[in-house]
Amino acid sequence: MRLSRSLCKAVGDTLANTASHSALENLFITAGAPGNPEGTHSVRWKNWLYIAGQDPETDSLAVLGSVIEEFMDSPPSENSDKYSEWQDKKANLEAVLHDNGLRYYRFGRVLPLGQIPSTDIPNEETIQALQQPVMPTKVEVLIERLVKGLHRAMHPLTHRRRGSQPLTFDSEYDVQDLLHSLLRPWIQDIRPEEYTPSYAGSSTRMDFLLPVHELVLETKIVRDRSHAKKVGDELIIDIEHYRRHSRCKNLWCVIYDPNHYITNAPGLIADLEGVRNSKDGEVTVKVYVICS
Repeated sequence: MRLSRSLCKAVGDTLANTASHSALENLFITAGAPGNPEGTHSVRWKNWLYIAGQDPETDSLAVLGSVIEEFMDSPPSENSDKYSEWQDKKANLEAVLHDNGLRYYRFGRVLPLGQIPSTDIPNEETIQALQQPVMPTKVEVLIERLVKGLHRAMHPLTHRRRGSQPLTFDSEYDVQDLLHSLLRPWIQDIRPEEYTPSYAGSSTRMDFLLPVHELVLETKIVRDRSHAKKVGDELIIDIEHYRRHSRCKNLWCVIYDPNHYITNAPGLIADLEGVRNSKDGEVTVKVYVICS
């Protein structure tokens, strides 16, 4: 189904103030939106959604539902100053959807007016009509999708059904456990907390070593503004340790910054990424900053 420019603009304007540029980029990627247009924070999201609405190979309603799901289903506290603003934006978005012949249902479902979401097991014809997932052809593509989708994976766990205890992701162990659980169905040999060779008189433990792929995943959670200034230095030391490990040719640093304490994420990434080599070994470093 094609999405009108007015609808895409309303969605883009609503989302622009809900999260950082990188967080919204990850949201669109994990929602299956095709392409990756350039643009400022105020225009990129409406353009990206419009592209999805013009692509005949894309289930545009599924993409639309995915990108607005967190906003629609996760209101701020009723005692919060932001609650009234959220209500107004939600009502406006619902009105624009209605004007376009659509209605939003919980859990990211957008359907034409008059069509009721089914709770039954879909038949073969319905299954064929659904958007088919794009299966990664390389393990690096798979891992990148999982890493970029970490915040999206957290959403149903932190906003659980009534009566269920919500989970929190306040420590590095919380983030590591989630990432580990996402990797396990896909990768057979995952070795958590393997020690690195000594550097400067000490050794450190890797979060995850994937020996077959010669790849290490290192996670960090930014605790406060002071830690945000130190996380780059911590990773520089980690890189020196990992470079000495014979099975680490690629180091992926995953920095979870839920409170946006890092003020210059692109600069941090540029400083750390790239090939690091010396007489002790060589490692290719990639950095991902994941925000809420």
